Amino acid sequence: MKKNKISKNWINKQKRDIYVRQSKIDGYRARSAYKLIEIDEKFKIFKDGMSVIDIGAAPGSWSQYVAKAFKNVKLISIDLKKIEKIKNAIQIEGDFTDSNIQNKIRNNLKKEADVIMSDMAKNTTGIKNIDAIQTGELCNEAMLFSKEVISKNGVFISKIFMGSSFNEIVAAGKKFFKEVKVFKPKSSRKDSKESFIICKKLR
Repeated sequence: MKKNKISKNWINKQKRDIYVRQSKIDGYRARSAYKLIEIDEKFKIFKDGMSVIDIGAAPGSWSQYVAKAFKNVKLISIDLKKIEKIKNAIQIEGDFTDSNIQNKIRNNLKKEADVIMSDMAKNTTGIKNIDAIQTGELCNEAMLFSKEVISKNGVFISKIFMGSSFNEIVAAGKKFFKEVKVFKPKSSRKDSKESFIICKKLR
């Protein structure tokens, strides 16, 4: 009964959510597209002709935005789940933390990446610190990978959760990049602990 009640609350929240409604109008697969759009509007990240890696891409709304809004983009999308085809994107199914998958990404890069973006998160437990640590580990993995393949003026974007690992991730960002900002888009739900770290210009 409790599970049914939670499910009904989630369905009702989705119905009231303006970003869920807007995503259907705009043809995005998820409301999360608007988080990336806000990040791009604020930090001016994407341009035509860029090489972009989207980690934890499913269902594909971040990749959709980049593919639709910019011309001649080299886009590689990776996720554990199979992603419905996105025009002009190379799609890789598998665990990003697996070295074989990381090698597949490298093999598909013709030049250094301009942007690496990650919306990866572990399934939440509801325990703030555990969620922050687990998602923080994924962010660290993506950041370590990015410093190997990103261009000198490249940008790294990742979801992070407020919690015990937050300061550690920001410190790692400052170690590898010259400019580091943390931003919570308006389209992030108010009750969500998520923010996004935006790192620019590799040291």
